[in-house]
Amino acid sequence: MTTDEIYANLTDIFREVFDDQQIVLHPDTTAADIADWDSFNHINIIVGAETRFGIKFQTSEVESLKNVGDMVTTIERKLSTGRMVNA
Repeated sequence: MTTDEIYANLTDIFREVFDDQQIVLHPDTTAADIADWDSFNHINIIVGAETRFGIKFQTSEVESLKNVGDMVTTIERKLSTGRMVNA
């Protein structure tokens, strides 16, 4: 899966979680950039990404995410190393 495909899938997840079709993600997008991005919605994003990409984030990975670019990098790493979960 390409980086652009990961961004497209994450954009779909964010738009669904926040019910906002206008969201456009960038590597430097943070919670401060999106209204209602609180801890509850952060969990929804993580679960949505795990489901969509067939991966599992470790707690330490979630805690280290500073922006969407970090999330994309982590997803790319997991997909390239085959650290996925069975659906």
